[in-house]
Amino acid sequence: MRCEDLADALASVAEGGELRDRRARRHVEGCLRCQAELAQHRKLLKALRTLRTEILAPAPGLVAEVLASLEEAGERHAVRSLLEGRRVAYIGGIAVASAAAAAGLGLALVLANRSKGGPPPRSGARSRPAPRLLDRLAS
Repeated sequence: MRCEDLADALASVAEGGELRDRRARRHVEGCLRCQAELAQHRKLLKALRTLRTEILAPAPGLVAEVLASLEEAGERHAVRSLLEGRRVAYIGGIAVASAAAAAGLGLALVLANRSKGGPPPRSGARSRPAPRLLDRLAS
């Protein structure tokens, strides 16, 4: 019988069970390693039972301090998320304004170019001049 084969059985024995297999019982009686592991299991169970029965009272003011720090952390998080939301909106507004300015500049350049007569027509281009943007909008 090997010690590794008895690991689960030793935990059961520590909780009050017993080894039914005679070979396993003889092994534990003669094996210092298994006896030490059984002692560790019993010690751990005793400590767990002690913790279950003990009532730990918090230090005076500890609960209030913990609640105050949680509230403060929540407020910091709320302010941070609010500022980040505004930052995103601000950046988005700048992007829209920049795009609108670029579109306006492009439109102004096209209109200015057309009012000056524009570039000479390319070969294969229509012979009829394109209607002006204002004329298109009016119709």
